[in-house]
Amino acid sequence: MRYKLIVLLAVLSSLLTGCGYNQIQINDEQVNAAWSEVMNQYKRRADLIPNLVSVVQGYAGHEKEVLVRVTEARASVAGFKATPELINDPEAFAKFQKAQGELRGALSRLLVVAENYPQLKADANFRDLQAQVEGTENRITVARNRYIKMVQDYNISVRTFPNSLTAMAMGWKVKANFAVEDEKAISTPPVIKFDQPAK
Repeated sequence: MRYKLIVLLAVLSSLLTGCGYNQIQINDEQVNAAWSEVMNQYKRRADLIPNLVSVVQGYAGHEKEVLVRVTEARASVAGFKATPELINDPEAFAKFQKAQGELRGALSRLLVVAENYPQLKADANFRDLQAQVEGTENRITVARNRYIKMVQDYNISVRTFPNSLTAMAMGWKVKANFAVEDEKAISTPPVIKFDQPAK
């Protein structure tokens, strides 16, 4: 009887070491940490926007439509609850990503409008805020790249055998990842035309 118990424990022990439970947990924590960094950078950008809008408004008050769009896009992003469940729900994640893309687009339009106002471009506060926004966009890109890598590692760990058996038993699924907003548009090669010189 004792011999059978020892054999059973040895078999169970060998099954547990190869089940991938610990690796999946490690990968899940890395995904959560990477997501926190993404959210940290998005929050940094959102915090800069009111100051940027305020400075631009002082010089370009009649560009109301652009200013309103930036403010609305920021409010839309702020409406999302950035919980860990967001990264486990592909539909909610896609909506969140779309809202962030709209904010980035509105912010870009705001900076383009600023190009039309030389006094604004010369304003030290504006230049400082513009540099901070550009730096934050770079940080967002780096944080998103880290997140993409961590999600890739996690998804591999829950999809490969024998870990997939543990993942299935525990109800763990692959996590949503960032995607290009308009993949079809960027896969189409641009048409380049050179005007013929007049003769």
